[in-house]
Amino acid sequence: MPDVVGIRFKSCGKIYDFEINGMEVKEGDHVIVESDFGLSLGKVIRGRRTIEKSERELKRVVRVATEEDFKAQEDNKQLEKETRDFCLERIMARGLPMKLVATEATLDRKRIVFYFTAEGRIDFRELVKDLAARFKTRIEMRQIGVRDEAKLVGGFGVCGRPLCCNTFLTGFEPVSIKMAKKQEMVLNIGKLSGLCSRLMCCLRYEYDGDLGTIATDDVIPRGAEDAPVEVIEKKMSRGHHREKRSQTDRPQTAAPVKAEPVVVPDKSPEIAATESDAGNPPSANEGTAAPQDAQQKERKRHRRRRFKK
Repeated sequence: MPDVVGIRFKSCGKIYDFEINGMEVKEGDHVIVESDFGLSLGKVIRGRRTIEKSERELKRVVRVATEEDFKAQEDNKQLEKETRDFCLERIMARGLPMKLVATEATLDRKRIVFYFTAEGRIDFRELVKDLAARFKTRIEMRQIGVRDEAKLVGGFGVCGRPLCCNTFLTGFEPVSIKMAKKQEMVLNIGKLSGLCSRLMCCLRYEYDGDLGTIATDDVIPRGAEDAPVEVIEKKMSRGHHREKRSQTDRPQTAAPVKAEPVVVPDKSPEIAATESDAGNPPSANEGTAAPQDAQQKERKRHRRRRFKK
């Protein structure tokens, strides 16, 4: 059973297992490995461990990286810039419908890889001949998708933060419009798409097959944290509205109702008193009129009527 370590070549790339052959390598070390492209510089992400025999042949770690290796890596950046500029020139000269995304050179410069995007298949045989004649090394053209392009180039999403695929995502998982429907989001493709013109990867973060298991703290009354919570679903005109209620029975105090004054029509004191008692009682601030005052008011009304006649 071989001893292997997990090595990553890019900041958020995949982790590959390499055989160490008894070398003393620990997590965080930079090493030189023999990859499918040639000699490459990588970083140990997973420490030493023993695995069963792998189905495919494992590549091996050549040595621990030295200062000369880091210097060669910096020199390769200048070579990658030069190859990119020349490749863009030849693409425009030959009128090829392709977009060059990035270039990558191995540590020993025995191979240069060109990453590009295109709508369909591209006949780039003449372009490869131009590149091989200019740089005298092996040329490899790789067509990638728009999501891989965003991962290589980077950028900022609608949230104002760097793209997840360029920051911490090591791979792409399938994203569907069903995830947006489950989260009751606005089904606008323009708002749900990222810089790659595909559905945003962050739609998976809060997606859950059963939304009833998502708990929120602000809908639970204070002091009823331990009470059972039931999910009530209400169908509305647009989508479904979900709310949570606590099953704790609490006495609710009714708000005080202000008593409206009763307007009594022009009738006798006996009839007026009877209708006033049938309605809302007068408030404490208004008080109750004495019977003598009511009789005096009625006498004054009769006098006014006689004078008018």
